[in-house]
Amino acid sequence: MDEPIKQKQRITEILGADNLTVTLESLTLYRDYLRKNLDTPCIMTGIEGFSWEEKYVFGYDDKTEYEALKKKQPSYTDTYELKRFEDLIDENTGILVKVKRVNDNQRFILDLASLKAVDETSKNYMLLDGYSVWLVNY
Repeated sequence: MDEPIKQKQRITEILGADNLTVTLESLTLYRDYLRKNLDTPCIMTGIEGFSWEEKYVFGYDDKTEYEALKKKQPSYTDTYELKRFEDLIDENTGILVKVKRVNDNQRFILDLASLKAVDETSKNYMLLDGYSVWLVNY
């Protein structure tokens, strides 16, 4: 069985076949599932440039400025430890999490769909990837 079919089966097991649409209710169910099933510590990084980084990532702006801003703002190139899930869920951005940047202990609230587990062979990687795929495609 190919991976997209397996992934849909896993998502259906979490939410139920009649509840695959992204809603506040399904986001809450998914958050509760991830709270219970992610192994800790969960070490993550960004999937792609965060919105504030786009102009720098694509080379449209000053590299020195970008490096300075990365010291104060979260970057997709950083490594984070998941600290907790936020209670507030946004139907547009999905599940929000509080993370600690590993290199300087700064804390940020980020949308979980922008993050992936560092260890691509881990259960956490599969769980976070499934969530991101669901949020984008349903």
